[in-house]
Amino acid sequence: MNRIDELFKKLKKQRKKAFIVYVTAGYPNLSATARLLPILEKAGADLIELGIPFSDPLADGPTIQKSSHEALLKGVNVKSILRLVRESRRKVSAPLVFMTYYNPILKYGFKNFIRDSKKAGIDGVIVPDLPPEEAGELSKVAKKMDFDTIFLAAPTSTKKRLLKIAEKSRGFIYYVSLTGVTGARKRLPYDLVRHVKNLKKITKKPVCVGFGISSPKQARHISRLADGVIVGSAFIKIIEKNAGDKGAYKKAASFARSMGKAVHSR
Repeated sequence: MNRIDELFKKLKKQRKKAFIVYVTAGYPNLSATARLLPILEKAGADLIELGIPFSDPLADGPTIQKSSHEALLKGVNVKSILRLVRESRRKVSAPLVFMTYYNPILKYGFKNFIRDSKKAGIDGVIVPDLPPEEAGELSKVAKKMDFDTIFLAAPTSTKKRLLKIAEKSRGFIYYVSLTGVTGARKRLPYDLVRHVKNLKKITKKPVCVGFGISSPKQARHISRLADGVIVGSAFIKIIEKNAGDKGAYKKAASFARSMGKAVHSR
């Protein structure tokens, strides 16, 4: 049983939901990311997604695209992020998951990518542009190394497709709350409840909801439906807004704490 499985088992026993935070690795720089990870865990993050910057992030909205672009300009790449993870594991015990597109994995070599990620302390990977039907080799190697492959389900997914996603996902299933790209939203889709309930009817695996979640109220609402709540763009905006500010880390921790409290409340 790996860290992700242990986390959801523990939370289920405690009747709590997972608070998951997305961070673009290397934004605003690698040292800032290294400092943020233990701060986020202490503030209540149960699992942290580390985004690997990519030049053509199709699923990401303007906020994450910008953070990814700035990290790339500073030379951030898979190898430098793996070094960061290895060093961070001395201070961070929460599960860490990479979120990346298939191109960087292919370029690195998927067997090497999984092996090196696992050695560094990463527990799984989310690849938005890789459907489960095309992930056979990657999934096979990952399973052998006890490295989770997490696939995305969407409001447009048919029941047949949801069954395939549920079958192939390990760790948890990432449910995309809305169609389109990532980004904070003032309102969440009216049919979100129905879609999440339908997905949970066909799988016992944890279902975590992301895309568009920007406030504690939204986070609390989703925690009543799903097994985990994923916050990305809203957190990146906090980092962007306070970049260079002496109190930036305190503000990031405060935001994470408020969202975590909302998710963990019964």
